[in-house]
Amino acid sequence: MVIRQEEEKDHQQVFQVIEEAFRDLEYSDHQEHFLVERLRKSEAFIPELSLVAEANNEIVGHILLTKITIENDLQSFESLALAPVSVLPAFQHQGIGGMLIHEGHHIARELGYESAILIGHENYYPKFGYKKTTNFGISFPFDIPEENGMAIELVKDGLKNITGIARYPKEFGID
Repeated sequence: MVIRQEEEKDHQQVFQVIEEAFRDLEYSDHQEHFLVERLRKSEAFIPELSLVAEANNEIVGHILLTKITIENDLQSFESLALAPVSVLPAFQHQGIGGMLIHEGHHIARELGYESAILIGHENYYPKFGYKKTTNFGISFPFDIPEENGMAIELVKDGLKNITGIARYPKEFGID
């Protein structure tokens, strides 16, 4: 398994991986592949944090972390949104998503990012250190079940004294 930065030549294959990964998920809007296309063209996009997993020269997984802010009445703090994590159904439950998450976190730390936020499955992401955003005083500008909004400190105290609302780029279509 090779984890590497996505390249432009990978875009069509990544589009198909994301589409297949979410095709049968009931909690998905089945638009994740279009979201990634929009985010690649946005100011929130960080090329180093668009990663693919390859097996036998075939892309079987993808992860994207993009810039977001956490805002309150006084301040704005930079963070990352982890969305989406995609693995082809035939390759799921083999640790590929976890490898992508760990590598994404590693690169994000190297780039100077201190935290990441996501909306995801409450039984999956805590394995990687994610905790409810409510533990940090962070909320979302829309209603989600509390257990599905999560954050991680990529460095010690990465979210210390940071509270507010997670503000996503317009490409997410949620703000």
